[in-house]
Amino acid sequence: MDTHSSIIIYNVTVYSENQTLKNGYIKLTNKKITEIGEIHQYVRQPKDHVIELSPSYKVIPGAIDVHIHGVNNADAMDGTVEALKTMARTLPKEGTTSFLATTMTQSNEAVEKALRNAGTYIEEQTDADAEVVGIHLEGPFISPKRAGAQPPTHIQDPNVTLFQEWQKAAGGHIKLVTLAPEQPNGLALTSYLKETNVVASIGHSDSTYDQVGEAIEAGASHITHLYNGMRGLHHREPGVLGAAYLRDELFVELITDGIHCRPEMVKLAYDQITSERMILITDSLRAKWLKNGTYDLGGQPVHVNDTTATLADGTLAGSILKMNDAIKNTMSFTNCSLEDIVKMTAENPAKQLNLFDTKGSIKIGKDADIVVLNKNLDVEMTFCRGTLSFKKED
Repeated sequence: MDTHSSIIIYNVTVYSENQTLKNGYIKLTNKKITEIGEIHQYVRQPKDHVIELSPSYKVIPGAIDVHIHGVNNADAMDGTVEALKTMARTLPKEGTTSFLATTMTQSNEAVEKALRNAGTYIEEQTDADAEVVGIHLEGPFISPKRAGAQPPTHIQDPNVTLFQEWQKAAGGHIKLVTLAPEQPNGLALTSYLKETNVVASIGHSDSTYDQVGEAIEAGASHITHLYNGMRGLHHREPGVLGAAYLRDELFVELITDGIHCRPEMVKLAYDQITSERMILITDSLRAKWLKNGTYDLGGQPVHVNDTTATLADGTLAGSILKMNDAIKNTMSFTNCSLEDIVKMTAENPAKQLNLFDTKGSIKIGKDADIVVLNKNLDVEMTFCRGTLSFKKED
């Protein structure tokens, strides 16, 4: 296709930032969204490439997955350009157009290698694939009591100096850090993250409700994978979970595979937190999009069947959840609308990462990161910055 031509997706339902257009069109030019309107407003230009569909097709902004380790036999901890390329090329199949390359608790050397690699990749990536918009450092500054699948041998206390070294290694691209603020120096690191515009997320944490309050005062604004790796709800101690429900300062991640938390608990969380604060994540592993089998996670064997990934002792070890399945599941479990889904998959993560001026909604002037869903909410097409990155085979 001529690089100067525009792509028009015509006669579809467009979920734009301020309204839903039932018989709409959207125009993509030079990586940006340049027109949105009703089909009777469209004026065809000579070089327009028109993709005509029907209003049963829905156009939504691409998902921003702020917590994803791997996919298709690649993992951010591999520390290679090829691994991140594989992730970036695969994720448009499930409607993800941007993501945070997520590390995990490992040796300092392994973490630093992954951070250097991701930082370099971010500065050299192309437009054709899902965009790595930063790095999520998950661990090692977490609670040994709430390790989950994070290897306990490499857990350490929060350390501002070490984080500064790692941020330098990453070229300044660490955007979100999961930590346990109740650990020694946890509040100091939380404050430093806030000062340097990095999202401090409470996760793998045994914090009490009051300790979460202290962390919010220090600058925490996010909760990592609700229910998992945290002090739960008790009528005399609300814990991290109670704070996630009640504190409006917090954006809250949720894995809606029906395994990490039962569908009823997804609905309970959604009813309490609402689409205003919830962020859907996959927390997926290299085993996603692969066959059942045994795969590696931080040097530990992970056994994968059709729906579940576990360590040898049965501990849940991330997910194999695809983002478009997270969307379908969430709508089924909560009866929320697709407008709510757009908030939870695109708008909220974009706002949390300070990207909402360019991503997170369908608006003229923003990046042309869009997904076309069919009537079954399957991904039909994904455009990453105006390039067709995935098209479903007929």
